Amino acid sequence: MATRTLSKVTKALLAPALALGATVGLASAPASAAVWNSCDQWANTSLNGYTLYNNIWGSGAGSQCIWANSGTNWGVWANHPNTGGIKSYPDSKKVINKTITSLTSLTSSYNVTVPSSGAYNTSYDIWDTDYDYEIMLWVNKTGPVGPLGTSQGNVTLGGHTWTVYKGTNGANEVFSFIRTSNSTSGTVNILPILKWIKDTKRWMGNETIGDVQFGYEITSSSGGLNFTTNNLTVSSS
Repeated sequence: MATRTLSKVTKALLAPALALGATVGLASAPASAAVWNSCDQWANTSLNGYTLYNNIWGSGAGSQCIWANSGTNWGVWANHPNTGGIKSYPDSKKVINKTITSLTSLTSSYNVTVPSSGAYNTSYDIWDTDYDYEIMLWVNKTGPVGPLGTSQGNVTLGGHTWTVYKGTNGANEVFSFIRTSNSTSGTVNILPILKWIKDTKRWMGNETIGDVQFGYEITSSSGGLNFTTNNLTVSSS
């Protein structure tokens, strides 16, 4: 499913106002004091080249708190009801601002600890600067969640095998790559995926990639669940 972040705050504000607990969940942060934490709906901060967002954008959400030791080591405690529809996409964003053809490399490594229950996916969310195209890379998923669009078959790219879906949310095209088996750590070579969309499938042109986001698209986490990004790096040249 397509996400909404503060980069599209005008759309996100269409979501109903949420009653969020101001203190619930902070005890779920690591024992060592985090350098930043917040339970605010749109909380965000910048740390060592990454921007973190709590980003509770969906209807019917519960409470969610975010903490960070750095832009690459952070997590959330989320208690969203067991109902349909995406409630949030807490994430860390790295700005790229380069066209596909001007990039010589775009890679990311991830290491996460995620719950065995609930309904969510762990995913990259990659946008062009005009927000015409959204490329999602799901590295794991749990519960009744699925991407927009129709299956285009499987492809092996960037060091992983994915099932590809093509669809639209009404505002932009969405290309979703769902890893065929769940992974909690690894490295993704993102640039070949972008080139495959552009050159092999011709689904988009030489877009300027605005940013690469990585986070958790949470549909439900009843009772309170922890999602931890142990390490994340996004590198480009």
